[in-house]
Amino acid sequence: MREINASIPFDKRLWKQDIAGSKAHVAMLAAQGIVDGEDAQAITTGLNAIADDYAANGVPVDLDLEDIHMVTESRLAELIGPTAGRLHTARSRNDQVATDFRLWVRDAMDEVDAGLLALQRALLARAEEHVDAVMPGFTHLQSAQPVTLGHHLMAYYEMIRRDRSRFADARVRMNECPLGAAALAGTGFPLDRHMTAAALGFDRPTDNSLDSVSDRDFALDYLMAGTQLALHLSRLAEEFVIWASQPFGFVKLPDAYSTGSSIMPQKRNPDAAELVRGHAGRVMGCMTALCVTMKGLPLAYSKDMQDDKPPVFEAHDMLGLSIAAMTGMIETVTFRTDRMRALAESGFATATDLADWLVREGDIPFREAHHITGRAVATAEAAGVPLADLPIETLKGIDPRIDERVYAVLTVDASVASRMSHGGTAPAQVRARIAQARAALGDA
Repeated sequence: MREINASIPFDKRLWKQDIAGSKAHVAMLAAQGIVDGEDAQAITTGLNAIADDYAANGVPVDLDLEDIHMVTESRLAELIGPTAGRLHTARSRNDQVATDFRLWVRDAMDEVDAGLLALQRALLARAEEHVDAVMPGFTHLQSAQPVTLGHHLMAYYEMIRRDRSRFADARVRMNECPLGAAALAGTGFPLDRHMTAAALGFDRPTDNSLDSVSDRDFALDYLMAGTQLALHLSRLAEEFVIWASQPFGFVKLPDAYSTGSSIMPQKRNPDAAELVRGHAGRVMGCMTALCVTMKGLPLAYSKDMQDDKPPVFEAHDMLGLSIAAMTGMIETVTFRTDRMRALAESGFATATDLADWLVREGDIPFREAHHITGRAVATAEAAGVPLADLPIETLKGIDPRIDERVYAVLTVDASVASRMSHGGTAPAQVRARIAQARAALGDA
């Protein structure tokens, strides 16, 4: 029972938030005349000393004291005597931990957001660098249409933009203070919950004491937003794994983010990217674990909720590592744009441009143009040349409505330049979107 009941081995991570919450609480108690001002000052001085000790030496793990709240209160009693007992007036460990955990998750969201901002800037810098670099665009991992590397990288910028918005939305929702809800029913003491909420940076106090101590939506919001982020990071990591392979050869990974083989000296393994890909599964597992923990709990607090913190802590650590790794790789990877262009030119990626030209210039229904283009591709494939190298006589033999003007759309550069629709891959469109993104980040 001693071991299963104790949470101090993991909730010691909440010590900064626990100290902050206690200082705000005792200041409010003094302001309301519930605790003598001299006692409140002694408690605050003791809490400051404990914080300095924790920062220097870490939090002692004492299973008999169960959790960070009792460890701190016990230490406070050692420092200032029985006066320490006044700190817990008009609060419970239930509202205390709900407050501490919200504070921790709020800090975690801010850390993630700072990391994602750095990743966005890295993506913007490399996208701007390669705004004109042609590469194959894929569907089904088959060469489909030419795009630019800048456009491809900006697709991940958009994903990260949405991730940041999810964390921001969750932060607004969770920024309410449970402190003062006590065990579950509130308290008869004349608290000023608005004062403690403001002191801790919350927008307002929570409005229902039962919900205050039993709500873990904020932790689930964090994990769900983190899961979506982990999926995006994993997709980017998978691109690097594929692109670094010899058959693709689109990137050369920096030594700092790859490893060699213990037996094969020629190997450069994309280990950092593979680990980011693997971390996504662990983050999803953390989200599922907390969902299952919370799914059947009646109001208000149950001890099951002690298991709310380990999955959030684990996911946060994984996300921090993954964001840092992908940012570092984006900043330092060498893109082999010559290889990208060569493959874009070799896969009949401008076939759609030929079909579109037939529709525009020949007034041919698209389905018919599609069939004509299919015959042209088959002819080029048999001849072992790209579409742009087929003689005009050969193209006219496929369909007499084709003339010399078609060559203006059969190069990969012409193809990408023509995609001027909003959000398209045309370099002019990509440059405009990069400028908008920089302005949104305050970097314009």
